[in-house]
Amino acid sequence: MEIHLLDRGTISADLNFALDAEVAAVRSQQSPELRYEEYAVWNMVIDHPEATVLWDTGSNPDAESVWPAPLFEAFAHEDAADHDLETALAAVGYGVDDIDIVVQSHLHLDHAGGLYHFDGTDVPVYVHRRELEHAYLSANTEAGGDAYLAADFDYDLDWQVVHGDRQLLPGIELLHLPGHSPGLLGAHIHRETDDDVLIAGDEAFLAPNYEEGREMGTSLVYDSRAWERSRRKLKERERRSEATVIYGHDPDQFERLRDTL
Repeated sequence: MEIHLLDRGTISADLNFALDAEVAAVRSQQSPELRYEEYAVWNMVIDHPEATVLWDTGSNPDAESVWPAPLFEAFAHEDAADHDLETALAAVGYGVDDIDIVVQSHLHLDHAGGLYHFDGTDVPVYVHRRELEHAYLSANTEAGGDAYLAADFDYDLDWQVVHGDRQLLPGIELLHLPGHSPGLLGAHIHRETDDDVLIAGDEAFLAPNYEEGREMGTSLVYDSRAWERSRRKLKERERRSEATVIYGHDPDQFERLRDTL
């Protein structure tokens, strides 16, 4: 299986969202300087012998105009239009029409904004049941989370609902990793060359979330106990398989892996 990381640009945000209380006032330094940094946005193409799989569809290219203003203010994706899905796919030799399967790790606006490409098609879109329920609840009521836009996912899509861990294709196992969102999906990609890949995605915004157990900011964690259980689940998989673990938005890792997977 060939794996290609797609460059979908960068989101700019306060580091405290990614690493809880990374910059905090203390008695001796009551006015610390905040850190406003850039984070990678990526998708993935998995070229499997039986199907070409697209992992996530990224931000809507018109993010600045379609995202709620407070969310764009907090998580500015200013280059979304320069890194739209069609451009990102073309950069690694694919087109939207080459995609046989879409997997949505979750339906937050920086991950589901390209689903309109598959409106009215027979391309199956895999999503966890809890995620689909929570996304519609969040987008249409005052309950749930604020990172869901009905306009991202309320299309004529061939939803394939996942209920737990399950095999997608031989060698590709979907993993339910609740915590960041109720229905977050990751994956264990088993490759014959023994260089397995674990997609942690937004279970870990940055490397320290996974490697050191540093929680993300409270606005990025739906359920902190579930988040820690999911982290332990991935750690056990990593221990047994020595897989490369891919984080959700780590810019250093993205640059390191984009040409080496």
